[in-house]
Amino acid sequence: MRQFVVIGLGRFGITVAKILAKKGFQVIAIDSDEERVRDASEFATIAVQLDATDSASLQKIGLKDVDAAIVAVGENISASILITMICKDAGIPTVISKATNPLQGKILAKIGADKVVFPERDMGEKLAESLASPGIFDYISVSKDHSIMEISAPSVFIGKTLGDVDLRAKYGVTVIAIKHKVPGIDEQGESTFSQEIIIAPTSKDTISKGDTLVVLGKIKDLERLKGLI
Repeated sequence: MRQFVVIGLGRFGITVAKILAKKGFQVIAIDSDEERVRDASEFATIAVQLDATDSASLQKIGLKDVDAAIVAVGENISASILITMICKDAGIPTVISKATNPLQGKILAKIGADKVVFPERDMGEKLAESLASPGIFDYISVSKDHSIMEISAPSVFIGKTLGDVDLRAKYGVTVIAIKHKVPGIDEQGESTFSQEIIIAPTSKDTISKGDTLVVLGKIKDLERLKGLI
């Protein structure tokens, strides 16, 4: 079973630790704050109160058996840098560090963080995107030039197949999944909807009213597609 260590149990860290635990992974949760550790002990495999900048204390946890470390102490830049270095020196295969600004991100990448995340910035971008374009449900950057976008199926697509709309030829983007709303009746006899996801749909799959399209492409091409909403 894969094992993760989450260091720093603020809002970001505690959320990551909780989700990993719900998925059945072993989670070591670490923070210097007693109350945060107590909260994490309700779901984490191990919850430990210690100063993670102390290499000796951190090593006692057994970092050599950890598959990945999430360093979620971005507010304290010096601590974030030091803990990232300790995790890398301990031989943890993957170290993911939280940053609060681009400069901190560059430093963390320079000292060996395998991935740097910007939770506040990324959530801010997603919120702004959803406010600016109500038909956009999610927007995930894949690279500097490419993104994945969840978009409400434009009305001009309804009733047509993917082959009919031919998004690859017309917009240079690829539909990687379709989310269908499937009507049904619950135990109380009330109308309800469940979701059916078609992964890697073919040209013969039909787009229905209420569908969500998950689309991959260059950012400039996705921007053109958004104009249809």
